[in-house]
Amino acid sequence: MRWSQLFIPTLREDPAEAEVVSHKLLVRAGYIRQLAAGIYSYLLLAQRSFNKIVRVVREEMDAIGAQEMLLPALHPAELWQESGRWDVMGDDMFRLKDRGDRQLCLGMTHEEVMTAIARGELRSYKQLPQIWYQIQTKFRDEPRPRSGLIRVRQFLMKDSYSFDLDAAGLDIAYQKHYRAYCRIFQRCGLKFVAVEAHSGAMGGSQSHEFMVRADAGEDWVVLCPHCGYAANLEKAVSLPSPPLAEDPEGELTPEPFPTPGVRTIAEVAEFTGLPETSQIKSLVMVAEGAPVLVLLRGDHQLSETKLSEALGGRPIRPAHPDEMREWLGADAGSLGPVGVADMTILADLALRGRRNMICGANRDGYHLRHVTPEEDFQAAWHDLRQVAPGDRCTRCGGPLDMGRAIEVGHIFKLGYKYSASMGLRVTGPKGEEITPIMGSYGIGIERILCAAVELYADEDGMALPVSIAPFEVIVTPVNNSDPEQMAAARSLYDKARAAGLDALLDDRDERPGVKFKDADLIGVPYRITVGKKLAGGRVEIYERRSRQSHEVELDRAVTVLAETIREAYRNLQPRD
Repeated sequence: MRWSQLFIPTLREDPAEAEVVSHKLLVRAGYIRQLAAGIYSYLLLAQRSFNKIVRVVREEMDAIGAQEMLLPALHPAELWQESGRWDVMGDDMFRLKDRGDRQLCLGMTHEEVMTAIARGELRSYKQLPQIWYQIQTKFRDEPRPRSGLIRVRQFLMKDSYSFDLDAAGLDIAYQKHYRAYCRIFQRCGLKFVAVEAHSGAMGGSQSHEFMVRADAGEDWVVLCPHCGYAANLEKAVSLPSPPLAEDPEGELTPEPFPTPGVRTIAEVAEFTGLPETSQIKSLVMVAEGAPVLVLLRGDHQLSETKLSEALGGRPIRPAHPDEMREWLGADAGSLGPVGVADMTILADLALRGRRNMICGANRDGYHLRHVTPEEDFQAAWHDLRQVAPGDRCTRCGGPLDMGRAIEVGHIFKLGYKYSASMGLRVTGPKGEEITPIMGSYGIGIERILCAAVELYADEDGMALPVSIAPFEVIVTPVNNSDPEQMAAARSLYDKARAAGLDALLDDRDERPGVKFKDADLIGVPYRITVGKKLAGGRVEIYERRSRQSHEVELDRAVTVLAETIREAYRNLQPRD
């Protein structure tokens, strides 16, 4: 392709609305243009990169025996009502009605549709296992689309679904996908980590997220660099850092003391001179209309995911101020567990074994000192807190590392959530009726590109991996008015194409600096520069990522570059 004939609208300045690196550069490099909040048009360069990512995904999915389909994006409400997710998805789902007043939605994911196909077509255990996948547009009514293509309302997703006879079969399908995902992300040039994750509204017993560490990420991951433990913040467990002050000794009785105007944990710490680690934080939550008192160490934060799991998966919300006063007789900031009856009390494990702590007195303007868990109140013990800086690994005791990350893939063991609720049955080997067990597996196509941009960007633009860059090499003549340079550039371009390289010829009548800046901006990994050295029969090969260049003979340039690119692909190949 010749740049002069292409639509590549590069910009010199960052777009005002962009905050993260990938958003800024994808707009500046002419990959994308925003149509509306969270809705983007993909221009030539973006589409070429996405096509390459999709090819990698398709090759690895086909390699595990998955069968590609393409399902509707428009779904009848009845399917989602069967699974119970019509209400669970809430405002995140785009909903509409047809002219017959029938309710429809735009698909966020396709568990229901895939299960409906299986329910209508699978009859016998002999037809199992099955793995079906598609690469298709999904829709989510994000309340606050942001970060460019990382959080959008319309996106491209590879979603696959496995159907097996039993849990052992699901284990095999899950591992197939785990390995395939590792291969996909490696081939796309990503530095990633697979972490234990929470299944959320998808349901199921086990899931892993594939995360790329990046400041633009909206998720947090917890990693142990010593033993390899990895989990997202919702799921992660840890050994808490020790309290900043020792607990007072002795068999002391809870004692109220006035704390006028003191409401927050930090204010109590300042008022008493004791650190936040010496306090019990009391949170009132509501699970299906019933109050739950949740207790944490003063410096810790609640994981609502862990709390929901401790309550059997029930949805939860914070109590309203009037509810707190009705149930406990005081406002937030003065609440505690002592004397509380007829209410479920859950305490985080970090409070176990502590003595003579401070908590609210359930009386505005008062707190209690000398409160000891399991003596002055009883509670059910659970891991309820988020991992915090300074915590240590439960496996090896080493210090944990925390950081932001972009989720590029997620795999789930769904179990029987959809097959049971939607009536999927097959006949077993003895004529019995069997409910197949399912898995669900997703990859965000746009997020792979965004993650690569975030990983490898520099002050001049993108430095994309060769496997997903829109072009592998750009041939750049320095002086368009020099007929010898132009002839050599065209010849190199033709030879590169003949050698199987995905090449772009920058034949624009622009200054050399403009051409070089644009090439760096759009992320093409290699450049052949045809300039003054051509008089001596030499041209320059430039590597975008390393910024290193070297001269080669004109006649050998394409051969040398082709081997360099082949080596780059070899370095991206997974080593099983």
